[in-house]
Amino acid sequence: MKFTKSIRWRLLLWIALFLSLVLAALVFAAFEIYFIGRLDRIDVELNRRTVAISRALFTQKAVGIETESADLANADAIQTAETAQTADLDPKKITASLRRFQSVDPNGFYSAVWLLKDTDPTFISANAPDDLSRPRLATRDTSTYTRTRGDYRETFHATERGDCVLTGHSLAMENANAQRILFWLVFGSLTVLGLGLGGASFIIGQALRPVEKIGAAAQHIANGHLSERIPAKETDSELGQLAAVLNSTFARLETAFAQQKRFTADAAHELRTPLTVLITEAQLTLSRERSTAEYKESMAASLETAQQMRKLANLLLELSRFDAGQEKLEREPTDLAALARECVKLVTPLADERGIRIHTDLPATTIEVDAARIRQIVTNLLTNAVRYNRDNGGIFITIQKEEHLVVLAVADTGNGISTTDLPRVFERFYRADKSRASGGSGLGLAISKAIAEAHGGTIEVSSEAGRGSIFTLRLPV
Repeated sequence: MKFTKSIRWRLLLWIALFLSLVLAALVFAAFEIYFIGRLDRIDVELNRRTVAISRALFTQKAVGIETESADLANADAIQTAETAQTADLDPKKITASLRRFQSVDPNGFYSAVWLLKDTDPTFISANAPDDLSRPRLATRDTSTYTRTRGDYRETFHATERGDCVLTGHSLAMENANAQRILFWLVFGSLTVLGLGLGGASFIIGQALRPVEKIGAAAQHIANGHLSERIPAKETDSELGQLAAVLNSTFARLETAFAQQKRFTADAAHELRTPLTVLITEAQLTLSRERSTAEYKESMAASLETAQQMRKLANLLLELSRFDAGQEKLEREPTDLAALARECVKLVTPLADERGIRIHTDLPATTIEVDAARIRQIVTNLLTNAVRYNRDNGGIFITIQKEEHLVVLAVADTGNGISTTDLPRVFERFYRADKSRASGGSGLGLAISKAIAEAHGGTIEVSSEAGRGSIFTLRLPV
């Protein structure tokens, strides 16, 4: 089996793709939330320090910075009053004032102050980066800005007269922590992906195992083991129901093959007898010279045997057409009662020979059927009722309506059918010992059943030993 044709691998690939996309989205979202959260916390601290340094150095009445909470909430609105006057600041005093903001930690916070338009800082922390330069701002721009410069995050603010305060923080530790977080997120995602695919592979294997059993059983059955069945433990699951349906199908196939085998054997047996008669008759005729009368007698016997064979061949052909669904029914509105009376009239001479009386209860009933085929059924049922009846017995033929069905029943007063023969009376070539002596082919009831089913109806039999049998034909209106 090719890799792309395997259901197992197709499902695993789709699951792997789906899990990968979901986990990648989760890793990206988690990393962004972590990193942005850290930057926000650093930005808050940078704004707080910028405000604190500005207050420590400059006398101002800034709009929005009169309280510490306003310093944090309105850091971008820090500005000097239009009339504020700032005295000349001594660099030594600035250094002394900002001593508390000093830090030697290379990864800690740093600050720098530029007075007026100076390009060199008046004050700069010892841990400030070497490439730190004064930010460029428009004249009288007193807004607070935040920027990322390489591995540094910085916030700066200028006064109206041009002084500039900057605070910053190294992102080296944050980037290192972010890389570790990203590594563990990716490692965890790959672990989840591996466990997910392992679990999915196990579940898919368990789910497909019944399919493999079904395939193996079907292959074994195809090799001739028709009695084998698919083991189905969970009959309520979809595959369990499928196995039950297939087992039912296999049972019907086994029955059909058995019937076909029996049918073939019976057909061969039925044909062998007349063929043997023909051959024997021909051999006897040719064994010596005979008179014209003897030749005529031999030819008459051969003709009778050949006609029996032709009748049998026609019956077999008729059955094969019904099996293949090729027999077309010419339906037309038919009075079933009138049709039944014609059949009764046809078999009456045969019944009279044995003193059998035929009783009828046939109310007019119109139904759309193939009249010739239904006549064939009724005639066959009446003929059997006469053949297997006792002398001076009776036959009762009736027609009734049941909801959307028309029911025709033929009952006789014969000896009935044994319980062992009853389930098989409609099988092809099946005949009880008593019927074998009558010369029937054993196909009449089988053909009657095929005709009834072709009309969408049914034919059934009930019998009681010593009290006769009842054959019931049901046809849809």
